[in-house]
Amino acid sequence: MSQKLKHFFDSDTSTLTYVVYDEDTKDTVVIDPVLDYDPAASKVSTASVDVVEKFLKDNDLNLLAILETHVHADHLTGAMEMKKRFPSARIGIGGRIKLVQKTFKDIYNLKEHVPDGSQFDFLLMEGETQSFGSIKVETLFTPGHTPACSSYKIENRLFTGDALFMPDSGTGRCDFPGGSAEELYESVHDKIYKLDEDIKIYPGHDYQPEGRELAYESSVKEQKEKNIHIQEQTSQEEFVKFRTERDKTLSAPRLLLPSLQINIEAGELPQEEENGMKYLKIPLR
Repeated sequence: MSQKLKHFFDSDTSTLTYVVYDEDTKDTVVIDPVLDYDPAASKVSTASVDVVEKFLKDNDLNLLAILETHVHADHLTGAMEMKKRFPSARIGIGGRIKLVQKTFKDIYNLKEHVPDGSQFDFLLMEGETQSFGSIKVETLFTPGHTPACSSYKIENRLFTGDALFMPDSGTGRCDFPGGSAEELYESVHDKIYKLDEDIKIYPGHDYQPEGRELAYESSVKEQKEKNIHIQEQTSQEEFVKFRTERDKTLSAPRLLLPSLQINIEAGELPQEEENGMKYLKIPLR
């Protein structure tokens, strides 16, 4: 492969950010950057963005696109902060984002919000290949965790977000609004598992079960044979039963409510009010 990969890991949210770059042309794509958020202090910081920025600048890389695999529910996206530091970069997400925006517009009662995807610079469509300089990105819609999840294929690498984790961590949950275990089965079993077996899989998180070392690369073949939630021979009925029962036992992600409000806006923070403060809107049940 002519393109190189660098990963960054945010241990607070177990999130993996990827930088894909061409050593010759310096063209670069960043996938799923993180904006740090301390919920106790309600304070954002940029440590995770800072380390990615340093890598890009140290290697004289030309950031052209910041891609989101989905609207994350467990961390704030650093996409807008990255764009402010690299103004030539554009932020993209899968074209079904409008479904998620519509849902959370109602949940947060965002009266002025138009769920049309325009908060992002461009939308990626199923089967479409877009070029960012010398880097070609093919989009696969892989819904289930959310209705708008996308995976991105760059050469022999597939970035799966929360659809598919490392084999010993299985798959993402499906109990968020619009999530579907049936759809996730089809995304993984009937789409990802139909790809060439030597394609490398890069997940959006690594939860390091049983305290193992960080891992972020597997393959379609390895997933089909070893994924603890869905293997090649797993039936849809088996997976849906398992995923539904498992999801009922899971707590809401720690940063769920602040993350969703920010992430449907491509990482744009709320507007400053007359007292100089910015405020999150959190539903009270």
